[in-house]
Amino acid sequence: MAVISRRNMLKGAAGAAALATVSKASTTFAAPAVIQSGPVEITYWSAWSGVNGDTDKALTDAFNESQSDIKVNFQFQGSYEETAQKLTAAIGAGNTPDLCALSDVWWFKFYLAGALQPVDDFFAAQSVDPTDYNDTLLNDYNPGNGLHYALPFARSTPLFYYNKQLFEKVGQTAAPKTWAEFAEYAPELVDSANSITAFSLGASDGSYSAWTFMPSAWQWGGEYSTPDLKITINSPEVVAAAQYFQDGVKNGWAYATNAPEDDFASGLSGAILASTGSLGGMIQNVTDFEFGTAFLPEGPAGFGCCTGGAGLSILKSSAPEKQEAAFAYAAWKTSPENTASWSQTTGYMPVRKSAIDLMADFFASNPNSKVAVDQLAKTRSQDAARVQIPNGDQIIGEGLGRIIVGTEDVQSVLDDVANTLTEEAAPVIEAIKALATPTA
Repeated sequence: MAVISRRNMLKGAAGAAALATVSKASTTFAAPAVIQSGPVEITYWSAWSGVNGDTDKALTDAFNESQSDIKVNFQFQGSYEETAQKLTAAIGAGNTPDLCALSDVWWFKFYLAGALQPVDDFFAAQSVDPTDYNDTLLNDYNPGNGLHYALPFARSTPLFYYNKQLFEKVGQTAAPKTWAEFAEYAPELVDSANSITAFSLGASDGSYSAWTFMPSAWQWGGEYSTPDLKITINSPEVVAAAQYFQDGVKNGWAYATNAPEDDFASGLSGAILASTGSLGGMIQNVTDFEFGTAFLPEGPAGFGCCTGGAGLSILKSSAPEKQEAAFAYAAWKTSPENTASWSQTTGYMPVRKSAIDLMADFFASNPNSKVAVDQLAKTRSQDAARVQIPNGDQIIGEGLGRIIVGTEDVQSVLDDVANTLTEEAAPVIEAIKALATPTA
């Protein structure tokens, strides 16, 4: 566990205790008795690097040390996109892992392809209580048929990160309650002497910007699409939301970047929208000023925030005993103790309800970490256009890039995006209908 203890990521005794938890052998979450012919070896594909990747690897090592029935072979595959691309190739070659980390925009593709095993039968077989998982996070993996095709693991929401020192210079002691309020004093936050801009947007990264902008679409009263994939991203409400951020660029208090977290940590921008999963890295990398996290600002239609991140999916092509082992490992990783430890180290949200009580002392000394948990109660699942249409996030993100970077006419760009999404949605709609139609 030295790989974790070298990271000076946690504050207070609660954090240290949580890291100690995963280094101990676990009897509560050891392999189920049904697996007797071990060790059963399974391959797990991970999709995190840096602090998060180190922590994921340490959790896997701790699991392997905690019991002798299952051996997990940990393999890092790259980013979410790279992992999904490799899984696509592996399915074609008939050489898949047994468990794979899949992001919010990728699991549905593999569900439609029939590549994922539902996890529901494993809950009872291995005495895991599904009702202890956060309802929203678990139901994100229910495509509408009552089954679930992943366990939530590295789950997140966007947060408003802000430079407290910079905000205090202009008389602001807290994050803005609304976007209208922020626009009023954002120009004051711009410090030309120190090259600081009030706000930076991840509009150069297609997938990421499509995620962080989605709550704004809701906050202005719009949405990317209806649940049945009717595309509405070019509605007046979404146009108005995008216009707000384009105006920020034109007025000099916002700019587009492909590395908003890096710019924030280095002091180039005073505020960003970024994942809760970025918090661990922020704690490590922000050394020159104190920063805070807050709920997303509200828009004209009120508050809006989406879920995000990744879950752990079992591959249908794996042998039954490997599927059982994969679930045992995934359930162990998402146990109350271990999801609490993962959350404290990385910033991702704890996915089990009972983990919240375990983290009480940690939250008391790390209020930035509690914001995401508090905000989770007000979140909703993402619009279908981003998570169900292959490359839907990239299509949306490229459009946002044209708006924020190229400052093109907002309505024209979103009309183009809507047309493309509508075309790309057609085969998905047919595939969903086919799955819903009983076979003779």
